Amino acid sequence: MKITVVGTGYVGLVTGTCLAETGNHVCCVDIDERKVNKLRNGQITIYEPGLEKLFERNLKEERLSFTTDLKEGLEDSEIVFLALPTPPGEDGSADLKYVLGVADHIGKLLKDYKIIIDKSTVPVGTAEKVHAAIAKNYNGEFDVVSNPEFLREGVAVEDFMKPDRIVIGTTSERAKVLLTELYGPYVRQGNPIIFMDERSAELTKYAANAFLATKISFMNEIAQMCERLGADVDMVRKGIGSDERIGKRFLFPGIGYGGSCFPKDVKALVYSAKEVAYDFAILDAVTEVNERQKIHLVSKIRRYFNNDLAGKKFAVWGLAFKPNTDDIREAPSLEIISALLESGASVCAFDPEAVNNVKQIFGDRINFAETQYDCIENADALIVATEWNEFRTPDFDKILSLLKDPVIFDGRNVFDVQVMEKKGFHYESIGRSSVNQPKFV
Repeated sequence: MKITVVGTGYVGLVTGTCLAETGNHVCCVDIDERKVNKLRNGQITIYEPGLEKLFERNLKEERLSFTTDLKEGLEDSEIVFLALPTPPGEDGSADLKYVLGVADHIGKLLKDYKIIIDKSTVPVGTAEKVHAAIAKNYNGEFDVVSNPEFLREGVAVEDFMKPDRIVIGTTSERAKVLLTELYGPYVRQGNPIIFMDERSAELTKYAANAFLATKISFMNEIAQMCERLGADVDMVRKGIGSDERIGKRFLFPGIGYGGSCFPKDVKALVYSAKEVAYDFAILDAVTEVNERQKIHLVSKIRRYFNNDLAGKKFAVWGLAFKPNTDDIREAPSLEIISALLESGASVCAFDPEAVNNVKQIFGDRINFAETQYDCIENADALIVATEWNEFRTPDFDKILSLLKDPVIFDGRNVFDVQVMEKKGFHYESIGRSSVNQPKFV
């Protein structure tokens, strides 16, 4: 099939590349000329494991192309994906100006039937607004479909190529036939394509992310209780995770969720609830807990140093909001670093992929190391903010020799408490007993 993907951000580039991988001809459209030129020249613009190889292959075999001209991108295409940003407003609402702006432009360019697919995460009722924006300029046949993405950063290629499910919101039989054909190669193992109405599909995306965010915040609340009661959150997690009604995933406590989806989508669903006069109280609490959890580690640090961080040097391992991505949107590390700087401390940070993005925020206000060990030299303490695999089994003897004092604050529970005790560290994590310090009172 010939496919157009409008938007070459995270979702758009993964979608376009993976669709090309199964033999489709995909043209990706973006207004950012600099980005398009990079992509044309084989320079991938995001970090996502496994994507670069597919990108290079499909670009070379001319199944994947890029342009800034929407008219050129739409030529001969049967299906058009809208993978555009929907940034949150001050009130939490999703801003649809990019989606509706492109829809209006598409309406002026359409000459024959096409399926227009909302791939962006959008509020309930957006498909109708997109349809109206196109119909204002085009009176021929077309369908607007809601097809939300469920890609996890770090494993997005696998998620696209072998999805748990594909949700498609449409009442058009013509669209159903074409999209069943399009997605057939991705569901050969029997995972379902679930057809529903457009509004239900739009709400499904928000409901999924809000539920996962709720699980994370719930476990962070349990971790807080563990610290106060002397329980071990890892044991509690295993105890409840073995219940098949609850499941094992998203039960790991830490310093809060971040990224481009959970924070924005939870707020957008709360806003949508207010629009229909419903108080979605549980999600207000989820957001509140998450914001508090982001700086929970800072409270531990301040307590250890008797509220005097001025002149202290802290090493931070991990800047991305999660491992295997360079995405720092809503990353807890940013909150921690800001709090340390405000307290008069200095920071040296290391991350395998996200350093350049963080430099754009902090500039020369913090230092960046070439390696994880360069980062900790002569630091007063090490802070682990992202659970990259390379941090899990470091050379602890080397860490001891480089740190000014053997102090670690682990926001992701990467290390084993007993190992830390044997090595002689002062070690504090989330929801577990601290080493060399009385239990939280």
